[in-house]
Order: sequence, then structure tokens, then C-alpha cells
Amino acid sequence: MFEHYGLLIVLFAIGVVGAFVSGLLGLGGAIILVPMLLYVPPAVGAGVLTMKQIAGITIIVVFASALSGLFVHNKNRLVHKRLVIVMGIIAAISAFAGAVYSKQSSNSTLLAIFAFMAAFAALIMLIPKKETNDDIDIEKIEFSKTGAILIACVIGFIGGMVGAPGAYIFTPMMIYVLRIPTRVAIGSTLGIAFVASISGAIGKLVTGQVPLLLTASVVLGAVPAARLGAKFTKKIPVQTLRRALAAVIAYAAIRMWWDILHK
Repeated sequence: MFEHYGLLIVLFAIGVVGAFVSGLLGLGGAIILVPMLLYVPPAVGAGVLTMKQIAGITIIVVFASALSGLFVHNKNRLVHKRLVIVMGIIAAISAFAGAVYSKQSSNSTLLAIFAFMAAFAALIMLIPKKETNDDIDIEKIEFSKTGAILIACVIGFIGGMVGAPGAYIFTPMMIYVLRIPTRVAIGSTLGIAFVASISGAIGKLVTGQVPLLLTASVVLGAVPAARLGAKFTKKIPVQTLRRALAAVIAYAAIRMWWDILHK
């Protein structure tokens, strides 16, 4: 019984920490939550979660925390609405298909897919890119709709499989492929993650892949923390944001690949 309550407390704490960092860096939360859910509970003796359980928890938490952080970024005029609509709708459709398909996938397959996506995103973030910290007129930002659709389709499907709308890879792809300014990419990513997570969450729920009590514990900590993290985004230099994002993604990728290769 104590171990059960201990796990719920640990999950609440993970929700707080993961969502704060996610709101700050414009991540839906999966790139932080998945490694923490994998490694923190067993490290403190609170229990072990399978990758399928984690995928189910993560997609629901991303839905809640992304919506919470999105309100703050939108208020700061850092959300490109056309970009969110185009990429969000396509990603949502793809995520639902990926979430349903994932029921046939093994835990090791889901972990390998997530690790590959994280490694790819971390490598992209290492590419130098000049950018100022000046205020940006969102209405003047243009992007390739074809490129946006292709990115959303691929990332949405894979993200739906692993319980992650792919925010941690959407952000670098928008920055380096679609040429969206970093702050706007961070704010818009939360919008895309929210829209994509709706269908992904439905797919996981209808196929019975969401442990409800465990998920509720993480959500309770994540929602207020995501708003708090989003409030700090405008106070941090662009280069610092990008480096922090790259470091978080790289660490998650390295840790998961280490586990995969040493099994």
C-alpha cells in the first residue's frame, strides 16, 4: 500500500518538474516525461512502469500541460495561429492512426522509436543559426505549407505511437526547416502539441492503454507547472533557450540509447 501511494507522490513530482521545463522550452512534455517516468520511480524504489503505460500517461499529460502553457504563450503573442492550424490538424489525424497502431507494437519498439526521434532532434538543434532577441511581428512570418504538412504527417504518426505529439522535434524542425523564429516556434509548438494530443489521447483511451490513476497524479502536478514555465520564456535569451532545448533532448536520447544497446 505504501509503495502504491509513494508511486503516486513521485508521479506528481515528475509532473511538476517535467511540465515546468516543458512550458519554458515549448515542449509538449514527452521528451522530459518519458525519461523521468522510465528512470525516476525505480531509482527511488517507487515501482517500475512499462513503456506502454508511460506512453498512455504521457499523451494525456501533454494534452493538459500543452493547453495550460499555450494560454500564456498566446497572451505573449508568440503563437502563429495559421501554422498551428495547418500542422495541428494534420498531426492530429496522423497521431490518432499512430496511437491505434501502437497497440500492436512492443515496449522495446516504442522505446527505440522515441530514442531515435530524440537523437534526430538533438542533432538538428546543434546547427548554428543567427537570430536576434527583438520583438517579432507574427503576421509577417511566412512558411512553406507543403513542408509544414509533410513534417506534421510524419511526426504526428510516430508521435501518436509513443504517446508524444512530437513537440521536441516539431520545434527544431520549425526553426531550421520552416525558418520560424525560435520564440514563435516554441509558442506555436505547444499549440500543435495540444491539437495533436487530442486525437492521440482518444486513440490511447479507446484502446485501453491509459492507466487512469497514475495519469491523474502526473496531470495534477503538470498543469500549474506548465503555466509557470511558460511565463519565464520571454525573460530568457534566444540562444540560451535553444541550447537548453538541445541539452535536454540530447540527454534523453543518450540515456535511452544506452539502455537499448545494453539490454
